[in-house]
Amino acid sequence: GPLSERRLMDVRLGELPAWLATCDISAQGLLGGVRKAWSSYHDKYINVRRGGPAGISMLLAGYCLLSYGWNYQHI
Repeated sequence: GPLSERRLMDVRLGELPAWLATCDISAQGLLGGVRKAWSSYHDKYINVRRGGPAGISMLLAGYCLLSYGWNYQHI
């Protein structure tokens, strides 16, 4: 796609100066970038739509390690 529509992680090192020149560096543009970054972070880590066995198994493994540490404090 066009260089201005690519994300930072998709831009090659040689294209970085041209990509930076296409960015909106005004206060409103920076605020929009922060909002977009927060929204993507929130959707990826906070507002998880799919649940699976990984979360429950991590919780159980943590509980097992914690209870093992409580019962065998001498180790």
